[in-house]
Amino acid sequence: MDRKLAVTIALLIVLTVSAPVTISAEISVGVKQGDWIEYQVTFTGTPAPGHDVTWGRMEVVGVQGKAINLAISTKFSNETLLNETITLNLETGQLGDDFIIPANLNSGGTFFDKWQGNMTISGVEERTYAGAKRTIVSGTAQNTTYYWDKATGILVEGNSSYTEYTMHTKVDKTNMWQAQMFGLDSTVFYALVIGVAVIIVAVIAFFVVRRKK
Repeated sequence: MDRKLAVTIALLIVLTVSAPVTISAEISVGVKQGDWIEYQVTFTGTPAPGHDVTWGRMEVVGVQGKAINLAISTKFSNETLLNETITLNLETGQLGDDFIIPANLNSGGTFFDKWQGNMTISGVEERTYAGAKRTIVSGTAQNTTYYWDKATGILVEGNSSYTEYTMHTKVDKTNMWQAQMFGLDSTVFYALVIGVAVIIVAVIAFFVVRRKK
């Protein structure tokens, strides 16, 4: 009996120790080197020093495992521009201001933020950003509601509300997806337009030649 108990305890210890490994293995990085995104930022009231942002750009310069190296440009209300490089880590929860989270999370899914603890995805919906309909996940922490692109995990919109000011951040441009026209990817749309134009020209040419004959 004692031997069986010892084996049971040993198994429980192994399972407990291996649990974090299993969780970290499920973290999915949805961005790659060369991906970039630009934001327009508006605010009301009097932001805290360094928070009077009007524009931002974030580019992925490298990905190593769960670590993501970013080049960030930030423009402030006085037109000064700040360029910096930072490293995020989806495994340790070093996410900046939740710029990028694990990809493909669903409603009820969680991820770890070093400064805010475990955060939960509260909703999944279809929304349009940068000219394309995307599947978006959302979550709230303290004074901010975040919206991330599900497939990439990248922040597309944020609404912050404080006593002294409010701030709204929204993606303006990106190379991570193509803008859509009439529900189609722009590349496909223009290919169809060119194809139709070629067909029309060919038909006209056919009738012109036939008429001359």
